[in-house]
Amino acid sequence: MGNGSGVSRGDRNRNARLGRLRALVPVANAIVGIDLAEQKQMVVVTDHDSKVLARKTFKTHAWSLGPALDWAGKQAAANGFTGATVACEPTGHRWRVLGQLAADRRMPFVCVQPMLTSWARRSEDLTFDKTDEKDAVLIARLTAQLRCYVPEPVDETWGRLRHLGARRAQLLVESGRQVQQIRALLECVWPAALQTARYPFRSATWTAALSVVVDRDGGDLARTRRRGLARWETAVRREVIRRGGIRPCLRIVRAMFAALCDPAGVTAHRRGGLERVGLILTDWLETHRRLADTETRMTTVLDELALTGLVTSIPGISAIGAAAILAETGDLNRFATARALVKHAGLAPREKLSGTFIGRTKLTGQGRPGLRLAAWRTVWGAQSANPVYAARFTHLTGREQNRLTATQAQLPHPGAVRNHRNTRIAWSRHGRERVPARVPRATRSPFVGRDARTGFATVYPEDVAEPFILRSGSI
Repeated sequence: MGNGSGVSRGDRNRNARLGRLRALVPVANAIVGIDLAEQKQMVVVTDHDSKVLARKTFKTHAWSLGPALDWAGKQAAANGFTGATVACEPTGHRWRVLGQLAADRRMPFVCVQPMLTSWARRSEDLTFDKTDEKDAVLIARLTAQLRCYVPEPVDETWGRLRHLGARRAQLLVESGRQVQQIRALLECVWPAALQTARYPFRSATWTAALSVVVDRDGGDLARTRRRGLARWETAVRREVIRRGGIRPCLRIVRAMFAALCDPAGVTAHRRGGLERVGLILTDWLETHRRLADTETRMTTVLDELALTGLVTSIPGISAIGAAAILAETGDLNRFATARALVKHAGLAPREKLSGTFIGRTKLTGQGRPGLRLAAWRTVWGAQSANPVYAARFTHLTGREQNRLTATQAQLPHPGAVRNHRNTRIAWSRHGRERVPARVPRATRSPFVGRDARTGFATVYPEDVAEPFILRSGSI
């Protein structure tokens, strides 16, 4: 929305971002473009017209690039520049090492997205060549055009949270793979076991009963059944208590006992298949133990950052869900606006407007896939517990015109979670409090009016301390 100066809010945000980048890439500085690899580092020094002033190949590792930066600084001074800005692609871990070396020498450091380098490579001379020499020059050219970004600052506590978040994501993938293996094996040799509980792998009683079958009796279903129902219930109850439970669900216990005599499945492979199930089940339980330990460490880091009470004040958001998102974003203060954070996650709407043509709006899908996944996982639990999300979902799927499917109605929620969390943390770090406008209880609802000037809708849930700001087009 424009104002009297003819400059929109988006223009102001973009101008501010360019100003921050210009402070790191001043005209008085030469640009040092570095194409990082394992044992070969291509370093070029250019001016702001991407004219190469010096070039050199260093046959060394990334952590030994200190002399290369010293050489680049001397080349920049020899060509009349007062300093040098270091730029590279964020490849693996090497860019973090280079950022540390640049910080030790008080040299500004920026990163260029590899996707932009790929596009620039095609527009350079239409040959689609890819060499280290060309890539280093392209990195410097994009930096001169301010097509770069400020990387996440190095911080010990936030860095620990990021590494713990990466381990949690890895353990979740491993746990899911083990569940699929167990399910596939049981469908082959003993499918009746999967029908004894609605969500078998979420049931402590079901997993305890399966452990009794595969561990105590070695997968011999006939032997387990000969022991009788009373001894079977006692064994399952003992296993549930050993795992920290209180009492088993007798309905599942008796259904599992009845399934012992079901002939369905490949009986010739039943003994070996159940033995393999037992081994994978042991690994799965160990994965859950490691996952719980990792999540405990993540919430401890969140306590150190004094953010636990703040992020969990959003209804339906747990501490571990907030920690998983913050592990991907880092310190939210490095994002100028909440929309920048949503774009970083790839959850921003991709508009298609030209003249009178209005295309179908989809999500960009760019940014960090891990951040997008963490936001989705957080939303599943928040959708039913958060009154705003629940009412919004009901409204979008139940209205008469332009009714959305369940999947379509869920799409805006991860972006809203990120928008809300960024607003809370950013305001708290500035030492200010936002007080929502007083709305009479009789008129209080999930959607309260719409600002005629900005075109935004303000939402006042009863148990949220500040209003949601949602784009009117998504309501």
